[in-house]
Amino acid sequence: MILAEAALTPEGALGRYWLRLEQGRILDAGHGHPPQTPDLHLTEGVLAPGFVDVHAHGGGGAAFTDGAAAARQVLAAHRHRGTTTMLGSLVSAPLPELLEQAEQLRALVETGDLAGIHLEGPWLSPDHRGAHESSMLSDPTPEAVSAVLDHPAGQLLRYVTLAPELPGALEAAARLRAAGLTVGVGHTGASCAQTREAIAAGASAATHLFNAMKGLHHRDPGAALALLEEPTSFLELISDGVHLDAEMIRFVWDSARRNGGPQRPVLVSDAMPGAAAPDGRYRLGAVDVEVLGGVARRVTSDGSLGAIAGSTLTLSAAVRESILRAGIEPAQALMAATANPAAMIGLENVGRLLPGGRADLVLLDPEWQVRRVMYRGRWLDQRSSGASQTDGPAD
Repeated sequence: MILAEAALTPEGALGRYWLRLEQGRILDAGHGHPPQTPDLHLTEGVLAPGFVDVHAHGGGGAAFTDGAAAARQVLAAHRHRGTTTMLGSLVSAPLPELLEQAEQLRALVETGDLAGIHLEGPWLSPDHRGAHESSMLSDPTPEAVSAVLDHPAGQLLRYVTLAPELPGALEAAARLRAAGLTVGVGHTGASCAQTREAIAAGASAATHLFNAMKGLHHRDPGAALALLEEPTSFLELISDGVHLDAEMIRFVWDSARRNGGPQRPVLVSDAMPGAAAPDGRYRLGAVDVEVLGGVARRVTSDGSLGAIAGSTLTLSAAVRESILRAGIEPAQALMAATANPAAMIGLENVGRLLPGGRADLVLLDPEWQVRRVMYRGRWLDQRSSGASQTDGPAD
């Protein structure tokens, strides 16, 4: 039994909370005084559920696009930094190639090591493609959507990003949602009206809000306004001090609070292979990426650095950035890395410290650094794995 003087409770507050664990699950839990003497009494720091990252491409020098062995390397790098549940995000490529990449991850999805697959592309706007290769983009035609949903790898998907202005996008959003997938609006130049139509059709999330989409404009508010105003839309945020200014993080949180509540913000890493790894040259899908000073940028044809290409973030660093620099209330920042993303993709056994849930835990110190991680009921020995108990400089 574990008793924490400060834990993120299922209600989204910090308070005294106890857990009884058995065989990798939370057998029982409650507020206040535990029914028996705890085996572990945490008097310092904050205990939270393991972090849930619904948008990450890689880390630890590897990428989800490179198969199961590389995916295990990604999962281990993030897990030792507190992220115990991840979707594997794949970047734009021809659909047969994407489906084959997803199929290579089937065993990890079936064992629960990977929560599922996120297709970030190829149904994105060429004008807002970010680091995606333009030649890899295509439209979400009925035939293309059928090719995805009818393929055996389609059952591994949980989340698909698309641009609402593309031909066939609204029908695609409806079909994907009917198939049980979360649909995100992203990499888009859609108008506010087009985005509202996509939401009505089934889109329920913003893929890295403000990044790779038109910003708010007084005559052309674009997708961001529709997503901010829709009280049921989840709002992905890359809180690394590079993708979004701290003032914008606060603005989004305040907007969510007025429209729907604090359950809407979702912290994501959008991590590429350089996360939890040294600066250097990496590959993200079809493009080369250079990480310099912890910032990942696409290498252009002339060798210069271009668009931001993912991040070197982990969710532990995103939580810390949100609390210490953006001034977000700690409990709400932690919810945005746990319960909110789990709800966004329909996961019920992670993200909250509830009976029946997986025994995935993170212990954070007063500076919001990760000190201990439990995965499926077992504390990880970070020192023996070679990973620091605090975030490395790449975070």
